[in-house]
Amino acid sequence: MYKCYVCGRQFLDIPRLDAQEIWHLYSSGKQTYAELAAKFGCSAKTVQRKIDSIQIIKNDVFTPRVNVVMDTSYFGRNFGVMAFKDSLSGTMLLLDFVKHETLLLYEAGIKEISRRGIDIQSIICDGKKGIFALFPDIPMQMCQFHMIRIVNRYLTRKPKTDAAKELRNIALRLTESTRIEFTDLLETWHLKWADFLNEQTTGKKRKVYTHKRLRSAHLSLMRHLPYLFTFEDYPHLKIPNTTNALDGHFSDMKNKLRNHNGLSKQRKIKYINGFFKA
Repeated sequence: MYKCYVCGRQFLDIPRLDAQEIWHLYSSGKQTYAELAAKFGCSAKTVQRKIDSIQIIKNDVFTPRVNVVMDTSYFGRNFGVMAFKDSLSGTMLLLDFVKHETLLLYEAGIKEISRRGIDIQSIICDGKKGIFALFPDIPMQMCQFHMIRIVNRYLTRKPKTDAAKELRNIALRLTESTRIEFTDLLETWHLKWADFLNEQTTGKKRKVYTHKRLRSAHLSLMRHLPYLFTFEDYPHLKIPNTTNALDGHFSDMKNKLRNHNGLSKQRKIKYINGFFKA
């Protein structure tokens, strides 16, 4: 307690709230409005005002050559974050808040990165249908873990037939195989199970393939095969074989964002921008 000898007023020596410190604890330390209010001896509304006052400064310094890892993750219905990250420097190159993941948005993102004068050496993606045709002049790497997930969706984690079990086991070896080894495994499997794969069942109007999901899993592997080992063709570019660098970022942010349920869309966008610093 202090007293002013001029006016006679008494007052408490309360330190000024540091908005940057509050923002850091909020965005990185997982602390909620209520927890920060208790820590700094103020109201939750005051904490919110301090956080709202922070201006997010986006990164504008990039390396001249990048390997672009791109993917989209959703944080609510019709609210997704399309991210473009350099695997070499770990720098977030671009963020776009989208309702739906589309090829046009990916194309626009790559064009924006190129417009900045950045040389895109390669693109690593999840293999969305049609995406490889968008960038014929850039080496494209399909994320091997996404490929395994696709196979698991078709065959499940506990397939019933021997053919499906063997194909799933081959897919699980993808990240440990070379192109030659993996291609040989697929060819050997197909020779063994070709008749089983082509079995048909008489339907109401026409014959249909009996093992549709098995065929789909195999066709998906064959369709993506040209892009699963692009990193082997350009060892000097240090292209990653997965989008893990970005997937890990998404997972970390989602875990922290769960501590701040109920944020408005604009505050959620600010939080994500601050987290990624794109």
